[in-house]
Amino acid sequence: MNILGIDFTSSPSKRKPITCLHCTLEGEYLRTQSLEEWPRYDTFEAVLAQPGPWIAGIDFPFGLARRFIATIGWPLTWDAYVRHAGEFGRAGFCEALNSYRENRANGDKEHRRATDQGAGSISPQKLYGVPVGLMFFEGAPRLLASGVTIPHLKIGDPQRVVVEAYPGLLARQLIGRRSYKNDRRSKQTPDQHQARRDLLHALRKEAPSRYGFSVVAPDSLCEDPGADHLDALLCAVQAAWAWRQRGSRFGAPEVVDPLEGWIADPFLTGRPHDQHLPQPEVIASDHPDSHELDDWALYGPKDPEIAQLVGRLALNHGLRVQEIEDLLIKALKEQIAAAEGKQKSQCSLLQNALPERS
Repeated sequence: MNILGIDFTSSPSKRKPITCLHCTLEGEYLRTQSLEEWPRYDTFEAVLAQPGPWIAGIDFPFGLARRFIATIGWPLTWDAYVRHAGEFGRAGFCEALNSYRENRANGDKEHRRATDQGAGSISPQKLYGVPVGLMFFEGAPRLLASGVTIPHLKIGDPQRVVVEAYPGLLARQLIGRRSYKNDRRSKQTPDQHQARRDLLHALRKEAPSRYGFSVVAPDSLCEDPGADHLDALLCAVQAAWAWRQRGSRFGAPEVVDPLEGWIADPFLTGRPHDQHLPQPEVIASDHPDSHELDDWALYGPKDPEIAQLVGRLALNHGLRVQEIEDLLIKALKEQIAAAEGKQKSQCSLLQNALPERS
């Protein structure tokens, strides 16, 4: 499988480009192949449009917090509010976020998503320091326009799949909170270089037990002081893990808020890497929806209202996913029993109408 690890930036340039590490996942090995740097968004857009199959892990928040969306009054579907945010333009988007912060109490100015709380990542409303809010603004509308599939957020081309990656989460699991990068030359240190080397060494050692495959990558990835090259590898690792979990929701937690999205990493789900998951079978039939039925196990229903209703039952009424699934199973079984009962009744009527043999 072709795996892309993409370290994103809100302002790509020759000095700070978007970094893409091309890898392949073959059996139990994730192998790096080539590295690209893109100083403009048009190359990023072109790669998203390339035919699959491939899966990419990209390092920026795909969504905003439900509390922010609901409070500010933006549309309550991912597609709609991403489109709405893009229509502001960059300056207008920043103004909207700053205006929201102005009159709110300290501690209630910027909200984190459920996945951010689990991963220890900052609010996707953040415009300063690490401007992940601008990364959302530049990245999410481009994902929406590209037509890719984002599991649990957007159904698109099943051959082009994108998941949200967060290399900082993986790095902290391996080397704690040691500093391993800095974009400013004056703040780049030998200790950070050693931390990058230790991070790659730990990844090679721990990946089989944590992610279920070995990582084959060159030491040269550690030579970039900003660690964009190494972070792209960490994104690829998270994407590869998600691909191996594709038969079980791409490794997502039991409940994913369809407004917020989720970060792909086993640390956030507790799902064992070596769990042998059943993969969806191809449905070969003359049914007019055979392709949709084939995709059902991977991508779920196409009608967004179903995800919204499930989300309401879980988030507003406290039902667990298993309870919701039990309700669905019960309703479907009742429908099948009614259909089969009707079919038996029709067969019985037909049989009674036939003349008896002499």
